[in-house]
Amino acid sequence: MGNYEAGRDADERESMIGSIDGLTDPWQSHLRLGHDVRFVLVAVGGGAIRVASRVASQHVRHLETVAINCDPSVQGRGEFDRRIYLGPDTGVETDTGGSPVVGGVLARAAEPALERVFRGATFVILVGSLGGGAGSGAFPHVLDVACRQAEVVSAFVIKPFRCEGERRALADRAIGRLQLVNSYIERHERGQARLTVLDNESLAHGSGPMSFAEVPRHWAKLIQEHIESSFVGPVESMVEAIQFSHAAEAMPPSGPASAEVPALEVVPPVPPIPTEMPPILPAAEAELTFEVDAGARPPPVP
Repeated sequence: MGNYEAGRDADERESMIGSIDGLTDPWQSHLRLGHDVRFVLVAVGGGAIRVASRVASQHVRHLETVAINCDPSVQGRGEFDRRIYLGPDTGVETDTGGSPVVGGVLARAAEPALERVFRGATFVILVGSLGGGAGSGAFPHVLDVACRQAEVVSAFVIKPFRCEGERRALADRAIGRLQLVNSYIERHERGQARLTVLDNESLAHGSGPMSFAEVPRHWAKLIQEHIESSFVGPVESMVEAIQFSHAAEAMPPSGPASAEVPALEVVPPVPPIPTEMPPILPAAEAELTFEVDAGARPPPVP
């Protein structure tokens, strides 16, 4: 299973806490996870929705889930807290025909709705399936809005198998466009945005059998572990430390009044939240956010 590179794990996670230090001051011990600090998982495109639905089914603590697609069937995905159909309100169904241009036009038209999704979000985890109209066309606009509205953005894009031909080529072009999203570049330079390429082709060179149906499950497990270990768990520890510190300060001194009671020193644990975001690279190369050990080879596609 993929994990963060151990050598830089602690350093990355330690300094990212600065991104939410300012948020803790107004509420102090009354900070509420899921309200004052929001964790939002957003899936864009059919393949990403299949992956994120598995994460949503696990009911990760404090996590809000959102599905975005150009297919009106997204409105029936009840496992997500919110569903956004990138189409007209006329009742006439649209079809991108796999065109990123059409997907981009629909995403731009829906920008007010996207802003409402991300407004006030602290940690956003984006998942996009590249190669189609929604993933390759709409995802860059979703990333842009997320980086303008949220505090920290961790994005994953799923790249099709090599045998999928044109879809994989569209994915490569979409990855190139993501590097030109100004809001992402600014967040990335401040250590508040990260993008990881999950290349399906890397799963075709493992040691054990893996069906196509198991591919979404594989990526879902990796993303869920990332959410829990890099965001939810560390922030829970930080909030608990803040609450304990305030409780200790409020305790009356014990013993004779003349006795000097030493101050209780409370050192909150450093939440392991990543900071420095690596460059966008194919999943098979060395400096990835995750080291993917697939251990699987899907059957060839006729």
